[in-house]
Amino acid sequence: MTKPVIGVMSPGDMGHAVAAAIGEKGHRVITVLAGRSGLSKERAARSGMEDRPNLEILAQDADIVLSIMPPEKALAFAEELAPPLKMSKKLLTFVDCNAISPDTTLAVQKIIEDVGATFINAGIIGPPPGRGGVTKFYVSGSAEDQLAFLAGDSIKFIPLGGNITKASAIKMCYAALTKGMMTLYTAALVTGELLGIGEELQTEYAGSQQFHWEAMNKRVPFYAADADRWAGEMDQISETFAAVGMSPNLHIGAADIFRLLEKSPLSAETRETLDKSRTLQQAVDIYTETVRSLSTGKN
Repeated sequence: MTKPVIGVMSPGDMGHAVAAAIGEKGHRVITVLAGRSGLSKERAARSGMEDRPNLEILAQDADIVLSIMPPEKALAFAEELAPPLKMSKKLLTFVDCNAISPDTTLAVQKIIEDVGATFINAGIIGPPPGRGGVTKFYVSGSAEDQLAFLAGDSIKFIPLGGNITKASAIKMCYAALTKGMMTLYTAALVTGELLGIGEELQTEYAGSQQFHWEAMNKRVPFYAADADRWAGEMDQISETFAAVGMSPNLHIGAADIFRLLEKSPLSAETRETLDKSRTLQQAVDIYTETVRSLSTGKN
């Protein structure tokens, strides 16, 4: 039996790693590189993705399209792909794998199903495949079994049933903790520095909060490289909380912290160019200077 051709949009850090894992299973993986950055093109080549000239050709050639991109682009991409899907002669399946709220998921579903395509919702938790650990695909929707082929050494396929929003809901609640904690770490450290008690505060963390102190040292120096897309994820989490009567304000603040990091010089880095030798204190100094510059109108 011929294996389905998989379209992956786009070949970012997660997308190209997922594409590589799919390719290792013997599937052809296609994408559209027109207008993409040099880094995206390098990632696509690295993972064996085949380029198509436009979305019209992608929709004709693919059997399943995985949308893996910054959350603020998810709805617009569905709208852009809808006309090519409608023109396609085949019954294509569209999988939204983005960090979006249940309400945004329903909006994407309507766009996709209105043009006759099948819609599946997926929430990705964990590192990109091949980076250590297991990448979990939580999947929901009546056609969720179409993604069972993902299961393997680097990807765990976890079906959640027919309720289409379940996959996005678990992604939102999970990231509310993990990425919310990232911003809390950063905000506490930078505020301590601005108040002139950074050294004393860090000594206290190291002595009485070892778990958090180790996490701070391991992660805080490198958050800025992903801050732009994580800010959008916090917006989606805020929307998710508000929709069920919880306060949206926690993650509105978290989005503010990521947008602050996005304005720092460290945001120019990518996952490929991170300075792995950078210390926590060096990063905190840079973030602190960014706050000072913004407060005095220098940035």
